[in-house]
Amino acid sequence: MQKITMPMEVSKNFLEVFEMFITSQTAKGVADITIRNYRYNMKNMKNYFDAERPFDAVSKRDIEAMVVAMRKAGLAHNTIATYNRMLKTFYNWCGNENLSSLTIATIKEKETVKETYTDEELRRLLQRPEKGCDFGEFRSWVVVNFLLNCGCRAATVRNIQNRDVDFEASQVVFRHNKNGKIQVIPLCSLMANILREYMKIRGGKPEDYLFCDVYGGMLTEDALRHAITRYNKSRGVNSTSIHKFRHTFARKYLLDCGGNAFTLQKLMGHSTLNMTKHYCRVFDSDVGKDYDLHSPLAQFQKTKARIQR
Repeated sequence: MQKITMPMEVSKNFLEVFEMFITSQTAKGVADITIRNYRYNMKNMKNYFDAERPFDAVSKRDIEAMVVAMRKAGLAHNTIATYNRMLKTFYNWCGNENLSSLTIATIKEKETVKETYTDEELRRLLQRPEKGCDFGEFRSWVVVNFLLNCGCRAATVRNIQNRDVDFEASQVVFRHNKNGKIQVIPLCSLMANILREYMKIRGGKPEDYLFCDVYGGMLTEDALRHAITRYNKSRGVNSTSIHKFRHTFARKYLLDCGGNAFTLQKLMGHSTLNMTKHYCRVFDSDVGKDYDLHSPLAQFQKTKARIQR
């Protein structure tokens, strides 16, 4: 009788193993934005790397050749470092799954100064809309104020619910953070008053999203970005980055408001002091106390007493 030979399992290519990694990370509960970033990074890396070759055939030299190709193409050092960091995470997972023993060397990011909004731009953006403006414009004005009070990420803004605002304690609860932890952030008195007015107009149930679309539903990522883009440009501010408000918050908190690094770490939701130390090195911070003095929004908008003769 002829012996039956079972066919050998076909070796998976690099992309197929990467999809296994994505599935594993998704099942583990890694944030959606992180998964999207993984896919986006891989899409760009494929321009410098044959991702359809057999996974077992990829060597350390192939990874080094990819990095060299990126440098020759003129990619920024920190962009390459970002791709490399994702690749390191991927191969660490492969090692834990006994799929590969390849290790990826770390490419350290170069420290850069974070761009921030200027005081003149902030004056334009924080100027209260005229009476009779539509809900979208008023909501965007409130969001800009909120970003300067809290320095949070866009994803956090989108996920805040009405019930998360506590006027009695002058604070707001962030249930959606990059690190997955719940965070409680103080509201300066000015921000609390703005939210009181806004929430009377916004209405809705406690579990409804605070910064909603015109129909009361959750703002999508694109909708929030486009809303801030329209709002900023309508005020003559060409820069439209939402994340730039986060850098602006950190800079003004440290420089103009006398905030300290440990409090900034808590306010910005950093798991470690590494990013906070970066802000401190770049912005050269001082120390301060009361939050009404520390809030960039309250400090920027406070009225100045006129000298009487």
